[in-house]
Amino acid sequence: MTTLNGTPGGPADGRITGVLFDFSGTLLRIEPTEPWLRASLAAFHAAPGTAPCPLGDAEITELAAALARAGALPGGPPPTTLPDPLTALWEARDREARHHRALYTGLARQVPLPYPELYDPPGGRSLYDVLYDRHMTPDAWLPYPDAAEVLTALHRRGIRTGVLSNIGWDLRPVLRAHGLDRHLTACVLSYEHALQKPDPRLFALACDELGRSPGQVLMVGDDRTADGGATAVGCGYFPVDHLPVDHRPDGLRPVLDLVDQTV
Repeated sequence: MTTLNGTPGGPADGRITGVLFDFSGTLLRIEPTEPWLRASLAAFHAAPGTAPCPLGDAEITELAAALARAGALPGGPPPTTLPDPLTALWEARDREARHHRALYTGLARQVPLPYPELYDPPGGRSLYDVLYDRHMTPDAWLPYPDAAEVLTALHRRGIRTGVLSNIGWDLRPVLRAHGLDRHLTACVLSYEHALQKPDPRLFALACDELGRSPGQVLMVGDDRTADGGATAVGCGYFPVDHLPVDHRPDGLRPVLDLVDQTV
């Protein structure tokens, strides 16, 4: 259910003058696991002196499925089983960049690689690291079809916008590459503040960077617990579904209606 500024059904502190968006599953979605693996393999084998890829299509598909079950792709499916040694890292993954990398490379390492002498040589370049690096590239992210349209429309209405994300790396280059940074006033990333949603302090900080009081800010995100925590400081909350981009062509457009209703 949409909650506007702490009150279901209507604003408490006047009109919405600022909107904060989550990143993964809200403005953009990570590529599926198999294309992620294939692109990483291509990057691995593009390095000078690297042998050609020995994997056939069936092997790649099987390996991708195993990595998906392990939860190895950040922003992708969660692990079906979280190994005990990685539990603490899972809880702290978005508070430090090193935790984030250690967790997801650790999850990937639950899946043994074929041809380990090639893909995971002791002290050498590992496919596990190439996989992690791939997910931070703009090509690995697909914007939702209405993301740019909604950000532009909010800017034209005089609404300040920002990104507030639980994440362990700098997503700004991804936003720039997809043209989604043009109208952003703020970009608050959990790992830069050692805080992660739903910690109220992170929402308060984001509102400060947006230059708006919490009662005038709407949080938009796919995680009802993490993003929905915005209501604790008086922000509104509008949920979206974390669907493939071709299954959610206009999930962000209702934000414009909500803003217009509070004018």
